Amino acid sequence: MNQENKNNKNQEKITQEVINLQNVWLVYNNINVLEDINLAIYQHEFLGIIGPNGGGKTTLLKVILGLIQPTKGEVNILGMNPKEGRKYIGYVPQYCLFDREFPISVWEVVLTGRLGQRKCGKAYSKEDKQKAEQALDMVGMIESKGKQIGKLSGGQQQRVFIARALVTEPKILLLDEPLASIDTPLQAEFYELLERLKEKMAIVLVTHDLSAVSIYVNKIACLNRRLFYHQSKEIRVEDLEATYHCPVDLIAHGIPHRVLRKH
Repeated sequence: MNQENKNNKNQEKITQEVINLQNVWLVYNNINVLEDINLAIYQHEFLGIIGPNGGGKTTLLKVILGLIQPTKGEVNILGMNPKEGRKYIGYVPQYCLFDREFPISVWEVVLTGRLGQRKCGKAYSKEDKQKAEQALDMVGMIESKGKQIGKLSGGQQQRVFIARALVTEPKILLLDEPLASIDTPLQAEFYELLERLKEKMAIVLVTHDLSAVSIYVNKIACLNRRLFYHQSKEIRVEDLEATYHCPVDLIAHGIPHRVLRKH
């Protein structure tokens, strides 16, 4: 294969579209929850989605997963409909509620991510266990695999839940407010983990942390029923004000920051 063909192959790999939404609407009880959403996400992209509570961020992720059927519009995951493409998606929901006293180990939690890969009633295979080991190693939790998950810190638990999402070797990782239970000093380390994972998959991160996403993600979208997205990391003032329905100040000094005025 000559150099030109190699370059074309590499470019195709980089620009492969993994998620495509066209003219997606969701209406519930005569209320527009999502309005005319158009979005394309490509392999190895790290997209941050910001917006107010009730703006439809979690709903958008569920539409991508095929858990909610849009009222109209098209959703494609790797060229498939969401229910077919769901097996290529790793998902960490906003709230992972569980009994912290329940005697289940980190290892057992991560293995549950392989349930869809095995036949009912069958024991976990050697491959299942190998994938669980790799996922725990990837998120830096392999030494804690024997610990009870309820005894871990919030940040450690989030790493375990990401490992559970990774055991299926997804091409897309959806994260819904993953930093809600992580202390601020550990958040930079968490984003560095996502930066490494981006080399293997596309990542969509729903968050309220404007300052952090402005540093770590490749692109940012604003969502409040309508999506404001320009395939860019830059956030326009008019888009933020349309999203949050209030005046917004953008401040930059050294590392970019995004700060909302009190309202």
